[in-house]
Amino acid sequence: MKPDFHSIMHEVFLSISLALVIFMPVTGQGYRPLAEERWPESDADSIWYTVKGERHGISFFPHVIHPGVEYKAMDTLTFDTFHTADVFYTWLQRWAEEYPHLTDLYQVAESYEGRPILQMTLTNKETGKDTDKPAAFFEGNRHSGEVTSAESVLWLIQYLLENYGKDPEITRILDRNTIYVRPINNPDGHNLYMHTAQSNRSTVRPTDNDRDGLIDEDSPDDIDGDGVILTMRWKDKKKGNMKADPDDPSGRILMRVPAGKGVYLTSSEGIDNDGDGRINEDGIGGLDLHRNYPENWRPERHVEATGRGFTQRGAGEYPLSEIETRSVVLFLLSHPNIYVVNSMDTRVPMHLRPPSTSPSGDRMYDEDLAWYTYFDSIGKGITGYERTGDVYNDYGRGNPLFGHGPDFGYWYYGAIWYGDELWNGARYKDYDEDDDIDQIDLLRWDEEENQGRGFIEWKSAIHPVYGDIEIGGFHPKFFSQNPPAEHLLPWVKNQALFNLAMVKHLPSLDWDGIEIQKTESYDKDSADYEIIVSFSNTGMLPTALKQAHLVKIVREDQVTLEFDEEVVKGDPPILKFLLEEENDRAERRRYGSDDRSSSIRRSVTEKCGFTKGGEKTEVSFKFRVYKSGKIKAKAGVSSTRGGILVKEQVFDLSVD
Repeated sequence: MKPDFHSIMHEVFLSISLALVIFMPVTGQGYRPLAEERWPESDADSIWYTVKGERHGISFFPHVIHPGVEYKAMDTLTFDTFHTADVFYTWLQRWAEEYPHLTDLYQVAESYEGRPILQMTLTNKETGKDTDKPAAFFEGNRHSGEVTSAESVLWLIQYLLENYGKDPEITRILDRNTIYVRPINNPDGHNLYMHTAQSNRSTVRPTDNDRDGLIDEDSPDDIDGDGVILTMRWKDKKKGNMKADPDDPSGRILMRVPAGKGVYLTSSEGIDNDGDGRINEDGIGGLDLHRNYPENWRPERHVEATGRGFTQRGAGEYPLSEIETRSVVLFLLSHPNIYVVNSMDTRVPMHLRPPSTSPSGDRMYDEDLAWYTYFDSIGKGITGYERTGDVYNDYGRGNPLFGHGPDFGYWYYGAIWYGDELWNGARYKDYDEDDDIDQIDLLRWDEEENQGRGFIEWKSAIHPVYGDIEIGGFHPKFFSQNPPAEHLLPWVKNQALFNLAMVKHLPSLDWDGIEIQKTESYDKDSADYEIIVSFSNTGMLPTALKQAHLVKIVREDQVTLEFDEEVVKGDPPILKFLLEEENDRAERRRYGSDDRSSSIRRSVTEKCGFTKGGEKTEVSFKFRVYKSGKIKAKAGVSSTRGGILVKEQVFDLSVD
C-alpha cells in the first residue's frame, strides 16, 4: 500500500523530532541505554534467536556460534577475528571512558528492532569544537552480511586513538580535524548474521520480496544443522545442469552445462516453504539501504504505474523511509563541515564513487571529477583493488543504480563520497593462467593459504522433497562474502588507510597575518586606516567543491573584523567602518549626508569566495579613527568546510 500524505508527514515529523534528540553526546561518555534490554543472542546459553516483526514465515532460528567470531570483548582488540555488535559497543564505551578528551559517544538512532545505533566523534576537544573543523564521516555495515566494512571502521578508531600523541601526523589530524565514525549502521542485520545461519541484504523489516502477498515466508533452512547455509546438490538425469568440473579431480567444484546434459541440480540450502517452485526467495527483510537515498531515487517495480519508467529493487516505500539512512542524512545535513564520506560495503573489491546513473563526464564539473579520479588513484595504490571508478560504468557496466549513496553525496551534499567495497571473494591468483580466476583458483588458494577451511566438503543429507542430497561448498559468510578471519587484517587496515589519506587532503586554514596602515589624516582630528587580513589554505582540497556551492550546502568563505563595543560609543565614536558603496545603504542613510560613507558598527564581515589548496586570500577593511589610543581587534575566518580561525590583536592608532 502506498503511503498517504499524512503518514509521510508523520514520518517527517518523527524524523525532525528525532534529530533534536539523537545527535546529543551521552552524558559521561560511556553509553548507557535508558532501559536495559536483554537480547536473545546476549545469552550464551540461548537456543533460539528471535527476529522481531510479524511475518508469514518463522521468526526464530537456531542460535549459532560461528568460528572466527568473538562474542565477548577481550582485554585486547585484534583483527584476526570478527566481532559481534556487543563487542563493538563494549570497545566504543571503553574508548569513550579512556579518551574523554578525544571522543564523544552517542546514539544517533534506534533500529527497527529497537537496538541503539551508536556513533563516535573523534577530535581533540582542546583545539576547538568538532563542528569548527573540517570533517570526515565513515560508516560501516549498512548491509547486514558485509561485516568487513564495520571492522575497518573499528580498526581506524583504534589506530587513531592509540597513536594520538605518539605519531605527529595522527596528532595533527585530530588536532585540526574531526572524524565521525559509525561502525555498525544496521545492528539488526549484523546481529542476525553473527548469531544465526541466516543472512539478508539490509534491514530485518518484514518485506514481500517475491510479491506473492506473503511476507518473509521462505527463509533458508539449515537442513543438516551445521549452522551454515551452504549449497545443496542432488542428482537429476532429466534436468541436471551441473556436473563435476574436469579441472578439479576431487569432484568438489561443479560447472554449468545445458539442462539435461549434467548430473546435478543445485540450490542454496533450503526448502520451498511457500510451494512456488523457488527456494529461499523471500527470507528475513529485503530492503536495500543503499537504494534508499533521495538523490535519483526510484520506486519498486510493482509501484511504478506506467510499466515504462525506471524502477529499483529494494528501494523502500519512499526516500529515507528507513531510519538507518534517514539518520545518516539528517546528521550530515546538520553537520555541513563534513567534506569526505565513505559508506562501505563488501565483496567487489572496488573504490566506488558517483555517478550511479550516467557516465562521469556527462554530469560532473571537471574540477570536481578531477579530485575524484585523483582519489581513485590514491585508493588503488593503497589497497590494490583491481577496479576503481564510477558506479555507472565501472560497477554497473552501463546499468544505472538508483537511490545510491555516492549520488546523494555529490549532487545533493556536494562532498567527496565513496561507497567502497572490501574483500575479493578469495580471488587472489590465477593459478592456471587462463585469464580467469574461477572456483578452481579459489579452491587452490583455500588449500594453500587458508588451510582448506573455506570449502566445506560435500556430505550426504536427506531432503524432504529431493530425498538423497549432498550439502557443501564455499563458506558463504567467511569466505565468499567476507575474508576468513585470519585474512581480515590487511583488508580492514588498507581500506582505513585510504579513508585516512582522504582526511589528510582536507582544507587546512592558517593565518598569514593582520597588517594595518594609515592611509590618510584629516586636520589632526581623524585619520583613515586599512587593515588587511590574510589567510591561506595549507591543505590540498579547496574549501568547497563546485557542486557544493551550486546546491548551497556551503557558504562562501568569509572574514570578520570586530572591535570592542566601546569603540563605537560616544559622539564622535572612537572609530567608524568605511563601507563600500553598495553595502549597508540603509544604515548609512541613517547617519546623515555629512558622513554617508561610514557606519557605526563594531564588526564587518566580507565574503571572499572559496580558497583553493595552497592559495592565499586577503580581505581589506577600512575605517576612520577619531581618537588616538590602543584598540583591540578580533579577526575571524569562517569556512563551512575549511573550519574556523580566530585571532585577537591590539593596534596603536593615532589621528596625528
